[in-house]
Amino acid sequence: MPLPAVLAFLGHVLRRHLRLLLGLVFGFLAPWLLFLEIAEEIWEGNGFPGDQSILQFLHAHASPTMDAVALWFARAGGPWATLVLEGLIILGLLLVRQYRALGFFALAVGGAGLLNLFAKYILSRARPALWVSLSPETSYSFPSGHSMAAAALAATLGVMLWRTRFRRPALVLGTLWALGMGWSRVYLGVHFPSDVLAGWVGSLGWVGGLHLLFARYFMQLRHVWGEARLYWNGRAAARLAREAPPAVASGRKCGQERLPIPVRFWA
Repeated sequence: MPLPAVLAFLGHVLRRHLRLLLGLVFGFLAPWLLFLEIAEEIWEGNGFPGDQSILQFLHAHASPTMDAVALWFARAGGPWATLVLEGLIILGLLLVRQYRALGFFALAVGGAGLLNLFAKYILSRARPALWVSLSPETSYSFPSGHSMAAAALAATLGVMLWRTRFRRPALVLGTLWALGMGWSRVYLGVHFPSDVLAGWVGSLGWVGGLHLLFARYFMQLRHVWGEARLYWNGRAAARLAREAPPAVASGRKCGQERLPIPVRFWA
């Protein structure tokens, strides 16, 4: 395939679907690639650069005030408090009959929770044990459940409120909520920083992928794929027709039956 033709096709796609491609890369592919990179490091037993040093730095600068703040985050972002908050949001969506938004919200926050449990039991990473925590935990460490739930809730509400006047408050408060939750888990010594980072990006990738499916971007993605199929199939068919032997191209027999020229590569 000539390089100018490939570049021309890519330029066409970028001009028509730039927003979709940016969302696909930064809202889905990049978060999941980073999550898998961290998980691979954990799986191989190498740890993650900076985990120990960040934990030790935060513990060395602990104070009673920060202890109280971290413990508040631990309680506010715990499983029961999170379930109550998410249940209230679901009830509100039911009352206003926003069923599509309800389905998106339930899949986003519920799916993130299931992914967290799955990753915990697959990797089975032990918790940090550098000091006795003020809020000890006994389950597996990777990824951080508190951080993943906080990021999933923040990202989901941000997506749902994006076209309303509440978009900016939702983004600011959601970002502060997710960052504060992640900081508290590391400060309390119950998670490595890589656990928190994986929880954040895992939720972003999950919610971003669902958004692509629920929003109009999914139809645009199918359109891009259809354009790519037409482009590549058309080019391939023309090339095969040019390269075919005369007997095959003209339909004459040369000691064997006519060979069909494949046109479609994907069903």
